[in-house]
Amino acid sequence: MKEIPISKFKATCLAVLENVRKTRRPVRVTRFGKPVAEVIPPAPQAQKQILGFMAGRGKIHGDIVHATPWLEADRNRRK
Repeated sequence: MKEIPISKFKATCLAVLENVRKTRRPVRVTRFGKPVAEVIPPAPQAQKQILGFMAGRGKIHGDIVHATPWLEADRNRRK
């Protein structure tokens, strides 16, 4: 594990954090040679499933194949 003094960490904090994110390697921050903190990358997040996320949530109200009463009413209204 890479060690970095606290003064250098303070001066380059954003760069150190970006390096940890990219390399996924932790960094130990020290003060007078003794560990103060460790910067570790976050655990990988599970990706949300996009395809099929609404499966089983739909309801059928009526019959779309035999919808002639509604179609006939619509045709009569247009005339």
